[in-house]
Amino acid sequence: MVVPDYQSTSLCNLTPAIGAHLGVPGYHDDALRLPNSDRYVVLLIDGLGFHLVRRAVREAPYLASLLGDATALTSGIPSTTVTSLASLGTGLNPGRHGLVGYTSRVPATGEILNALLWDSVESARGYQAKPTFFEHARDSGVAVSTVAMKRFEGSGLTEAALRGAEFVPFADESQEECRIELIVEAAQRGERSLVYAYERELDHCGHVEGCESAKWLSHLRRIDAMCERLRAAMPDDVRLIITGDHGMVDVPAERRLVAEDDPQLMAGVSALAGEGRFRQIYVDDDRPERVAGRWQDRLGDRAWVRTRDDAIDAGWFGVVDDDLRERYGHVLVAMRDDYAVMTRQFPREVDLVGMHGSLTPAEMLIPLFRD
Repeated sequence: MVVPDYQSTSLCNLTPAIGAHLGVPGYHDDALRLPNSDRYVVLLIDGLGFHLVRRAVREAPYLASLLGDATALTSGIPSTTVTSLASLGTGLNPGRHGLVGYTSRVPATGEILNALLWDSVESARGYQAKPTFFEHARDSGVAVSTVAMKRFEGSGLTEAALRGAEFVPFADESQEECRIELIVEAAQRGERSLVYAYERELDHCGHVEGCESAKWLSHLRRIDAMCERLRAAMPDDVRLIITGDHGMVDVPAERRLVAEDDPQLMAGVSALAGEGRFRQIYVDDDRPERVAGRWQDRLGDRAWVRTRDDAIDAGWFGVVDDDLRERYGHVLVAMRDDYAVMTRQFPREVDLVGMHGSLTPAEMLIPLFRD
């Protein structure tokens, strides 16, 4: 089990560290030993786990060349895109920004929010109302840009977690030279600059084909080559930071349980959220301790099962604001090894091969490359 150190070596520490170099008021400490500069590009590669990179160094020679100076950071908990992007964009631990997972229950309405789709009546800006790091940096005179697909411009997750940056869109992911040009141009804006760039295809391939598949390795080769070309295209005074948001494990079909097929698991459960590797269980008519006990008895050493209060006390989410506690499930189930608990509420889950969300090193550890 990997529990983050949210004070020094977690993803939420990256933008504050950059802020210390860029002179953003309120940010003074660089716990990550970043190279000093007035210009930074942060390329986040969705699904780039530290273990996955180290296992595939032959497929990623450029990233492999940076391993000697690389740092293993941790994702937040759960190890999933929504929570990680919010940690990066706000510079806050999950318990303070409140984007608590891929899906979670909205306390005010009881609806299950899919934060990637933002299929909710809740305002994204209202749901995550704290100022983002990008807003702080922009207000201090830093030229802040996001380079990502057009479809993400103005999305709920962008507004909740990444607002404050000028959005620089591209329409076609295959046009890599165009993307590189946009990043390089954005990095040269103003006297101080920060560019956040997002690459999603490695994660998508891992979910569909598996992170041990030939197609996944092919995507890694392509992304590695793009990273090398990006570095070569940028001026020497721009520092390139490459990281991920989580790792991934492949889950065989025989290692998947379906919660609704097991009366012991569903007893006392009002709603399920989260994802297959990190299930969040909401309990309205039973005691969370009893529900947690039944899940632990049923799953045994295939899972870490905690009540919300126990997980918070153990530091899973860092300091948790009082008004955000209810967003977390009353019971939290983090799967071990290569097991998953699926739910028929989210039928698309059943087709996934690669998954993430839990507290294993393969999912929690992400690289921090500096060049």
